[in-house]
Amino acid sequence: MAEIQLKSLAHSYSKNPSGPEDYAIRQMSHVWHNGGAYALLGPSGCGKSTMLNIISGLLQPSEGEVLFDNVKVNELSPKDRNIAQVFQFPVVYDSMTVFDNLAFPLRNAGMPKARINAKVEEIAAILELDNVLHNKAKNLTADEKQKVSMGRGLVRDDVSAILFDEPLTVIDPQLKWRLRRKLKQIHEQFNITMVYVTHDQLEASTFADKIAVMYDGQIVQFGTPRELFENPNHTFVGYFIGSPGMNLIPVQRTETGVEFDNIPLIIHPDLLRHIDASTSSNIKIGIRPEFVYLSNTPSDDTYECQVNYIEDLGTYQIVALELGSRSLLARIDEDQMIEGDTVYIGFPRQWLKLYIDEFLVEGVAE
Repeated sequence: MAEIQLKSLAHSYSKNPSGPEDYAIRQMSHVWHNGGAYALLGPSGCGKSTMLNIISGLLQPSEGEVLFDNVKVNELSPKDRNIAQVFQFPVVYDSMTVFDNLAFPLRNAGMPKARINAKVEEIAAILELDNVLHNKAKNLTADEKQKVSMGRGLVRDDVSAILFDEPLTVIDPQLKWRLRRKLKQIHEQFNITMVYVTHDQLEASTFADKIAVMYDGQIVQFGTPRELFENPNHTFVGYFIGSPGMNLIPVQRTETGVEFDNIPLIIHPDLLRHIDASTSSNIKIGIRPEFVYLSNTPSDDTYECQVNYIEDLGTYQIVALELGSRSLLARIDEDQMIEGDTVYIGFPRQWLKLYIDEFLVEGVAE
C-alpha cells in the first residue's frame, strides 16, 4: 500500500504545447492517501485515464513528479511500481484456468507453491470464483472475467495500489451493484489504496469515501459525496453531480443587489460584498432543485414562475419552471400538489451559492 502524491503534474500529447488548451492534464497537485478508497469522476475526455496511466507508469508526464510514499517514481516501470490496474475490458489469459490466471503474478514473483495455493483460494472465495476456479477463462461470463482481472491485483501482497479504469462498463447492469459492493467489502478487508475511474456518479458515490471530480484537465473538487452535493466548489460539479443537476443563473450586479432579465434577486449582503470586490462579469447564482422552495401562494421572498411541465418519477416529482427567460428545475415530494400553471418559488439562503469565474465563493454567511 502507498500514499500517491502528484506534484505540479501536467501532461500534453502535443510536442509543442502553446497554451492550456493543449494539455490533457493542466498543472495540478493532489494526494491519494494510503489505504483510501477513492473515485476519479468526470466526463469522457476530461483527463481521467491519462492521470491513471501516469500513476501506473504506462505514461510519462510532460511535467511534474509522481511520488509513492515520498519517493519519486517517474522513471520506474509499471512492474517496479507494484501497481495493479484493472481496465474497462477484462484482461485475462483465455487459455488458462481461473486458478492459473490468479496464480500467474505470484509464480512470476517466485512465491512457494503452498503459499500460492492458499492465496489464490482466499481471493477466489472473496470474489465468489471458487466454483469456476478450474474452468478455462475463455468460458467465463464478462463479469466473471472482470473479477479475475481484479483478483490478479488483490492476490499480490506487495501491491502499492489498485487502479480501476471504468471496470464495470461491460458488466450487465443488474450485476454492477453487486460488484461495486464487493469492491467496497474488499477494500474494507484489505485496506488497499484504490482509485476507481468512472463517468458515473452513482458508481463513484457507492464505492468511494472521497471523490475527485475532474473537468477540463483539472481536479476541481475533492470531497465526500455529501460535500460535492451540498457545497459544489465549481459550477461543473453542481451541474454534473445530482439528478437533475444544479440550477445556475448568470446575474448582473445592480445598485441594490443582482438581477437577470430585469428580475431582482434577493441575496445575502455577504454575497454582495464578494461581488463588489471582484472585477469579473462571470457571476452566477446556483441552487440545487432539491432546495428550491415551491408554494401555491406568494410571499415577500418568492418569485412568480410559469410551470412548463411536471414529471412524476414515483418517489418524487421534477417540476420544470420558467422564471423570466430562464428554465429552472425543482425536485419535490411525490405528494406535494401544484395547483394551476403558476407557482411561487423561493431560494433558501443557506442553499443559495455564489460562483465567480465558475468557482464557489467561500466564507458566505448562512
